Formats: sequence, C-alpha cells, structure tokens
Amino acid sequence: MNRFIASICLASALALCTAFTPAASTNPKSGIDDIVDAVAARYHLPGIAVGVIDDGKVVYTRTLGNLASGKPMDADTLFQIASNSKAMTSTLLARLVQQGALRWDDPVTKYLPSFRMHDAWVTANMQVGDLLVHRSGLPEGAGDLMLWPTPNQFTPDDVVTGLQYLKPAYSFRAGYAYDNTLYIVAGQLAAAAGGAPYPELMRREVFAPMGMTRCQIGTWNRVDVGNVADPNVWRDGKYVLDASTDPVVHAQTMDSAGGVRCSLNDMLTWAKNWLVPTPPQLRWLSPEQRQKEWTSYTPMPISARRRAWDGTLFYGYGYGWRIADVDGQMTVSHTGTLSGMYSAMMLLPLRRSGFVVLINADADNARSVLIETLTKHFTAPDKARSVASYADELDQADKQRRSSRIPDTSSRKPAAVADLKAQLGVWRDPWFGEVRICAQGNAVRFAAAKSPRMAGQVMRVGDRYLVHWDSDAVDVEAWLRLPGKSGDTLHLAKVDPDADFSTDFEDLAFTRERGCE
Repeated sequence: MNRFIASICLASALALCTAFTPAASTNPKSGIDDIVDAVAARYHLPGIAVGVIDDGKVVYTRTLGNLASGKPMDADTLFQIASNSKAMTSTLLARLVQQGALRWDDPVTKYLPSFRMHDAWVTANMQVGDLLVHRSGLPEGAGDLMLWPTPNQFTPDDVVTGLQYLKPAYSFRAGYAYDNTLYIVAGQLAAAAGGAPYPELMRREVFAPMGMTRCQIGTWNRVDVGNVADPNVWRDGKYVLDASTDPVVHAQTMDSAGGVRCSLNDMLTWAKNWLVPTPPQLRWLSPEQRQKEWTSYTPMPISARRRAWDGTLFYGYGYGWRIADVDGQMTVSHTGTLSGMYSAMMLLPLRRSGFVVLINADADNARSVLIETLTKHFTAPDKARSVASYADELDQADKQRRSSRIPDTSSRKPAAVADLKAQLGVWRDPWFGEVRICAQGNAVRFAAAKSPRMAGQVMRVGDRYLVHWDSDAVDVEAWLRLPGKSGDTLHLAKVDPDADFSTDFEDLAFTRERGCE
C-alpha cells in the first residue's frame, strides 16, 4: 500500500481500511463486454465510453456509437464530464494551497470582498473549504437557474451577487444539500488568488501537468479540437441529437462546477493519478493535499436502495469527491449530469482499481446500472446481479413514482388572456431577474429576460396554471403560483416534485414591477 493511500485510510476511513485486506485481483475484462453491451442495448444509448483500471493498470477500454459526423467514437472523443469537474476545481484550489497562495481555512471574503450569503454571520465565517462540501445551509440546487439551461446571460459575478438573496434551508454546517453555485464562487476565488482566469489556471495547473492533452475548458474551437461528442436528449420515446451549430464553445458560468470536457483516455490518466500516483505526481500534488480532498467533511444521507444494493454504512462528501463503503470496501467517486451528458468515476483505492463511464445521452438509470454492475465486479462478484435485474427494479420504481407523485396534466388547454389579465406584466426576482408574463395574440407567454430558453406558453389545468416550455432543454414544467392579491409575490414550483433539483423554481419569488409594454 503506497503512502498516499495509507494516509487516506488514517485520515478518512480507518475502520473501512483496516477491515479490508485486498484480495487477489480479478480479471476485469472478463464479462465487462457483456455488461456494456447489455446496458447499451437496454437503454438504446447513442454513445458510450468505458475504461477500467485494475491494480493500477488500464486493462479495458470500450467505445460504442458515432459522432454527429458519422465517424465512430474512440477513446479520444471529448465528453462533457459535468460534475466530475468538481474534483478538478478542488484540485486546482489544492494546488494553490500547496503553493501558498491561499489556505483552506481562509475566509472567502479575503479573496472575494463582494461575497455575501443571506446571513451576515455565515458570510463572515464561510471558509474556502466550505465552498466545496455542500454544508452551507443553501437549499439543494439553490441558484442553479443561473447556470442552466444554457446558453444564458448570467455571469459568475451574477452568481456571487445573487447568493445573498437565496434563503437558507438549514443552519450553516448543520447538514448536507448539494449545490453548484458555491463551486462557481470557488472558481472565482481561484482566479483571484491565482492571478489568472479560472480556465487558464485549470489548463496550467491541472491539465498540462497531468498530460490530459484533450481536456477543454473555457473558450475553444470544436473544429480545431475535433472529435467532440454531442448530447442526446430523450424526446417522444427516442434519443434525439442536440448538436451545437456554433463551432466555438464559449466559457460558461457553470464551468468550475461542471464545464470540463475530457476524453476517456484523459479520465483514465486522471484516475491513475489518484490510484497509483508517480513520484512526480506526488510532488505536483502532495499526499497532504490529496488527503485533504479525500477526507469526509459532510455526512450524506444513505438511501434504502444503496443500503440494499451495497450494504453502505458510511457516506460522506470531501473536497469534490464522495467517499463511501461498498460491500465493505472503500470507494471514492463522483457522477456528472447535464442535459444529454452523463458521467461517472468510481475508484477503489485499496485495490488500486476503478472505472470511468462517459455517456452522451440522458441516461440516469443506465449509468446507475453500469456503476452497480462494474463496482460489483470488484467488490462482490458472487453477489452480482444481471443488468436486466437492476434495470427492471429501477423501471418499476420509476413507474410507481410517476403514478403516485406526478399529477395528471393531460387536460391542459391554453390559458385565456382574460383569465390572467390582472397578472400580466413584468415581474422581478432579486437573483433571477425579470420575466414577462404577457399576451401574445390569444395566448399568454412566459419569458425570462436572462435565460432565453426559459420561455413558453401558459396553460390551464383545472384551476391551476403551468408553463409549457418551448425548448426540450427545459424538461421540467413549472406551476405558476399566482398571487392572491395585489402586491403579493408570484412563485413557481415543479410539476414533477421529484424532478432534477437544478430546476429550483421554488427558490424564486417575483414581485410585479410594471405592466406589459
């Protein structure tokens, strides 16, 4: 066991590490083709890349699917890794700590004087490390409508400014709720402490030293880089390509939370750096800083399914990583989710093994089945179930949820202008900005000023109103909760209460500013 892994055991998961003695390595290639083929077929995946590391060596790579051009994908094809970017942002900060440019326990306001949370005490006591561990008190996904759907006109500065208007859901450092916005703050803080924009720092401090030659962040040209996977969204019972028509990929507000694109080869290089770091890599990022990243700071809830499938007793969040036990073995992992792009990285440090999954499609259940079947290949091959068994269980749970939790809105019809006459106008939320609810012919339209894809027709369902979005990029419909009397606020809420937390409609509170021009 190398000294980095040993130090992680002592710092974060002593009980797990001492309880497990690594067994002889399995043969990961055996059976993995069958797993990948079965998942790709079950979920009709348009593209997937899978890589497996066993005992420090890459023993398996597989790609299926074609690019928009028709050329086959390969291990150098770029995928959006979404929230797997968070570990890279955390590592960028760790590099700056190692260089003496900042400290983990420094107050955020030391580098970003304009930073404000809703509570002044939290503002003063928020430390650099707090930005990375989802215990700030913010509601789950708070402020994510400044990040998605893209493209939009919000900036990282808008995120920093808007945080003061987001009301806490629990006390500071008293619980767990996943957020993206504080990782945007982390990117801004890195730029302030490092003296260069976040994309430049990421390329200089992470990509280049690691030899991750295909990874991209910030502004870059798709044509020049080449071999880029496009997202696919589920529409009318099938996947539909959602390819960009702009050859230039522009820097986005969400870059430091989920904007990195890498290839399978790059991600395997990244994984090996954590599993079997070389002496130069240990100089690049010291065991002390690696230990900091893999220390659990925030306990995470353990679902009934996770307990049943994996026997998990411990689950926590470090600096950009999730740390848990699976079948009695230590795992360090993360997933990434964007519209049409899903990723996963699972590391088993004591075995010096793990895997990477990249999918260019909306594929939540497919990813879950792959994570479970590939992890079991290492942790408990005798307990492994078939792809179909896991997939059927998830499908049944989805059916039960839809029937019990999602209201029937099939009776919808266009809202009449006369019915909403008193509500028409321009409304403003302090962090999201203006929206217009105005007549357009015989229809009532909702349109957000700074998020162009958040536009749609207002529909009536019984005595309620919802917004039917024009773009499939906004895949969660919103109830309009109209004010009861003049001067009251207007609210939105998800029609599907269990929909992705990034559609945080519930955090919005609009006041009417003026009528429709």
